[in-house]
Amino acid sequence: MARAPRLTESASAVFAVLAQAGTATRPQLASLARLSKPTVSSAVAELEGVHLAAHSGTASSGTGRSAAVYRLGPAAGAVLAVDLGPALTRVRGCALDGTLLAEATGPREDAAEVVRDALFSLPADAPLRTIVVAVGDVTARAEEGTVRPATAKAGPVFDAVAVALPPGVPVHLENNVNCAALAELHEGAARGRHTFGYLRIGVGIGLGIVVGGHVLAGANGAAGELARLPYPWDDDLEPRHEALEEYIGARSLLRRAAEAWPDSDGSCPRTAEQLFTLAAQDSATARAVVDRHAVDVGRLAAAVTAVLDPGLLVLGGSTGAYPQLLPGVRAELERLSWPTEVVSSQVGDLGTVVGAARLAVARGVQTVTEGARTKD
Repeated sequence: MARAPRLTESASAVFAVLAQAGTATRPQLASLARLSKPTVSSAVAELEGVHLAAHSGTASSGTGRSAAVYRLGPAAGAVLAVDLGPALTRVRGCALDGTLLAEATGPREDAAEVVRDALFSLPADAPLRTIVVAVGDVTARAEEGTVRPATAKAGPVFDAVAVALPPGVPVHLENNVNCAALAELHEGAARGRHTFGYLRIGVGIGLGIVVGGHVLAGANGAAGELARLPYPWDDDLEPRHEALEEYIGARSLLRRAAEAWPDSDGSCPRTAEQLFTLAAQDSATARAVVDRHAVDVGRLAAAVTAVLDPGLLVLGGSTGAYPQLLPGVRAELERLSWPTEVVSSQVGDLGTVVGAARLAVARGVQTVTEGARTKD
């Protein structure tokens, strides 16, 4: 990994706001960074000297004068975001201003090759600053300096991908549901809301908790691990490890559909997409299964609301994102808890990689700016 040049504090501040703005004039940079115009001029010259900023044309002002426009330079580099999903691996490479530079998608079993494809598509002269890998697991570090999922759930696939990652580049693990929650916050159904819950229902279940515009990780990095809620609660049954996830997850949903499916209805749906399509086409059996699933999700939403009172719940995941669930979820939540808005995800399947890319960009900018010298 190419080491970023050591910057003065003012150049570091200007670089950070330029990365966020994408392009800007010196007066705009002065306003955004809250620095004087002479200080910004010196900072821009410093950044241009090490190719972290570059001239990008001119813009006319209201007075008829033209001002130079700046963007990030080639030495600013790129970042990589990897979503190790249950079925697919999605990878995005971005510049530090968020511009998409490369992307690749492929089966989970080919995750390492998908990562290599995205890396190959990045500009050859752009140093890679950081990598964020989103996994369906707790991401707290067990030991200082180790980079690996905290449990065995995502460990094997991460190990397979790790061999494809360039040596010397910082790697950060993030929970996939938390990444998707960030995508909803900035680009999806929760824009403008600083506190909400992102409830993912798919092969597994999980909750991304956003409070004050920040994702809540918890003391062990395990906040929102709904699979660990005790289930079932019954006089004659002992709660089992991750039994709630097993009950609400997509595999059990399809199993219940198979158990209820009469021969007169033709072939039983083999995927959630087929089940929801049949429900939309007025199949009574499919509609009944979907309605029951909505009640179950509504009860889980009520448990979340009882603890968090988030005001807004965004439903996502391979089954949770279907708008057909909304009426049933809302009705059951209203029956069991207090008023809470419930909406469907707007970022869909790309939510995790979009959120991971946003985190990667923020960390990439930090790698360039964190070595600033004492303020000049």
